Amino acid sequence: MGKLNYTATVSLDGYVADAAGDFQWSAPNGAVFDAHIDRMATVSTEVLGRKTYTLMQYWETDPVDEVWTAAEWEFARRWRGIEKVVVSSTLMPDETGSGRVHLLSGLGLAELQQIVDDAAGVVEIFGPTVAAPAIRAGLVEEFAFFVVPKIVGGGLRALPGDARLDVVLVEHRTFDNGVALLRYVHPR
Repeated sequence: MGKLNYTATVSLDGYVADAAGDFQWSAPNGAVFDAHIDRMATVSTEVLGRKTYTLMQYWETDPVDEVWTAAEWEFARRWRGIEKVVVSSTLMPDETGSGRVHLLSGLGLAELQQIVDDAAGVVEIFGPTVAAPAIRAGLVEEFAFFVVPKIVGGGLRALPGDARLDVVLVEHRTFDNGVALLRYVHPR
């Protein structure tokens, strides 16, 4: 049986993207990227929406016009090795590319709980839109936020505004670029 985690890189005011949809301000430096690689070691399954899946397809193929660092190769290797559940009513099966991708047109809480129950490790729900129902329902067991020292003033919130949960801080770490990792658990 797995456990459900939600990880997000957020601005200091709680957004994953600004009002224009830009999130380039959240690009990790080397130490933060290494923390993401370490985090991926326990993830067996990613649950994500169409936009996030499309963004992450970058890691599915080897680069053609650029040179990846050893860290980027390691992240890609880990990313390619996990199961992916993509929730999209518009994405077509032939657009998913990998045999490790399971396409669902919708995802109810019971289906999500079954994915978690069947998982060999951590199930990470990736993206605030897909994660919102699970957060509201209290299904997420662990939250990890990479807080970027930037205020963007609005955009796509990392957490739904109507969620109410008690959480306990279990880890905090500050990186040399001012990003803070805050990890919380939701006692169930």
